[in-house]
Amino acid sequence: MASWRGSPEHPIVSVICHTYNHADYVRDALNGFLIQETDFPFEIIVHDDASTDGTPTILEEYKLRFPEIVRLILQDENQLSQGKRPQRASFPLARGKYIAFCEGDDYWIDPEKLQKQVSLLEREDSVSVVYTDSIPFSDGKALAVDFGGARRDLSSNELKHGPAIFTLTSCFRNVIGAPPEVNVIKYGDQFLWARLGFHGSGRYMDEVLPSFYRVHRGGVHSQADDNARRVMQFESDFGMYLYFARTDEPELAQHFLEDACIHTQGFQGVSPRVVRAFLPMMRTITRLGRFSKRLVGKAVGR
Repeated sequence: MASWRGSPEHPIVSVICHTYNHADYVRDALNGFLIQETDFPFEIIVHDDASTDGTPTILEEYKLRFPEIVRLILQDENQLSQGKRPQRASFPLARGKYIAFCEGDDYWIDPEKLQKQVSLLEREDSVSVVYTDSIPFSDGKALAVDFGGARRDLSSNELKHGPAIFTLTSCFRNVIGAPPEVNVIKYGDQFLWARLGFHGSGRYMDEVLPSFYRVHRGGVHSQADDNARRVMQFESDFGMYLYFARTDEPELAQHFLEDACIHTQGFQGVSPRVVRAFLPMMRTITRLGRFSKRLVGKAVGR
């Protein structure tokens, strides 16, 4: 921080961290942010969703120690249980040109992570997001599990289709906001990449050390069973269908609608036939939406 050029009031990067009952882990996350060696200022925005285990007390402690860097959003009532995703609160507050994201139970170990990532984004305007590898671990031991994040560069078209990227390692351009569909999309990271695909490609940076992804009982994805993951993927695909249908991207809307249908395979209590029956109707709604937009456009033009 002594080497920063510029004011903390005008950060280049906004590090966003979401927490919920992460008292046993959040110090690792915060310390991983604070060890970053950069020549530019960054801010740390932490959204806590009404934790009951003492997490807010720890966050307040860091806020007192680093008042110019740490910004807190402390909810009095749990927002996720009301269908409100934390991105809707945290992303609009980001002042940085770039956003780096890491949940409160994960952490970084490379002190040059942000510097290397921002340097590349500054050099290459055609890249919208950079990322690296991650190491899953539990109880202090690395796990022989692969959660499937990309370990190669991705084209803008590949990003638009919502690939898997290790979110805790990412740094991306602050250009996308948090539209209302965020609230129904469980895998919000895929939605991020899909929208960032309209702003450039993805770059894998193996020169950045891997970040640590914690597997524990409170982890939403890591501890979900196969059926729960299929349900979450279905909800995410369908939410992305709704977004791209609304924003007049029919090819992507159809892609995510068909993916939603695929992810009903093996659902407990949901028949794939039922979902497939809705496909023609949804395509018709998409076409009607485009048609109505054209009519409105012509009317405005007159």
